[in-house]
Amino acid sequence: MERRKTKEVRIGGRVIGGGNPILIQSMTNTKTEDVLATVAQIEALTAAGCDIIRCAVPNEEAAHALSEIKKQIEIPLVADIHFDYKLAILAMENGADKIRINPGNIGDVQRVKAVVDVAKERNIPIRVGVNSGSLEKELVQKYHGVTAEGIVESALDKVRLIEDMGYDNLVISIKSSDVLMCVKAHELISAKTDHPLHVGITEAGTLISGNIKSSIGLGLILSQGIGDTVRVSLTGDPLEEVKSAKLILKTLGLRSGGIEVVSCPTCGRTKIDLIALANQVENMVADIPLNIKVAVMGCVVNGPGEAKEADIGIAGGIGEGLIIKHGEVVKKVPESELLSELRQELLNWSE
Repeated sequence: MERRKTKEVRIGGRVIGGGNPILIQSMTNTKTEDVLATVAQIEALTAAGCDIIRCAVPNEEAAHALSEIKKQIEIPLVADIHFDYKLAILAMENGADKIRINPGNIGDVQRVKAVVDVAKERNIPIRVGVNSGSLEKELVQKYHGVTAEGIVESALDKVRLIEDMGYDNLVISIKSSDVLMCVKAHELISAKTDHPLHVGITEAGTLISGNIKSSIGLGLILSQGIGDTVRVSLTGDPLEEVKSAKLILKTLGLRSGGIEVVSCPTCGRTKIDLIALANQVENMVADIPLNIKVAVMGCVVNGPGEAKEADIGIAGGIGEGLIIKHGEVVKKVPESELLSELRQELLNWSE
């Protein structure tokens, strides 16, 4: 697909916008001041494919902790600040590669300017974030409720405020838990600015509902070439956010690499524990750096045919299964050995 042209913004050692690959973000849910726990979570997220990490900075202790966290991680560190402009300044002084603020809740113009002046001095990008839940009362009244148009006007007003202060190293984030409102807002704003867009569906929900909302919303937005970095917001383990974001990007053809697992939905013909096996395969392949398709099929009706269409696959039988590679049966093994045999085939993979 053709990507919308936006400005490049450097965040630590990574770049978004300008046609660069869409980067995956997540946010830690540890206490940021607990450096050990926060670093451990960031390392796990990095291993899972997270490109940029954000930490909440609700107090001075958290802001000071950023300095030590930064020394121990490999990916750019973003500080998330609300209400207290001094924390935004302190976060930058302690090495934040980018800050996320909502100028509407930071305070008056002079406080915003104080933050912008430090960002400008250090050339630190500012993510200007506006959520539908924080829309100004006057815009709610103007548009007779919370609307995509109001969200866009609010964001662009804040962007202009910072641009008028002589700084344009900005990323824009406009989010709503209403999927279609969020999609419309991104369509509107992408036609009005060339600043890179951080895309996501805010407060999407738990693992199931959040993934459905995020997949639909991000799919509709990204498929139009809109978006430069993404976060899937889920109520749960941040690792699930990264897994989901990777899969959304891969499904849209916006990211390659990694094993794609396909599996059948099971039916009364299935004679092996396919549900457990498919989940075990998905977890097992996560650390194998191959760009191939693996099929996990449960019966003799569609199994062999579907498995042959993949690079390698399992076709289940009665308490056993076939390993099929490049369309050819490699071996028949007992059900209890299917996972280990598949892993060995993948570890010894050659075209």
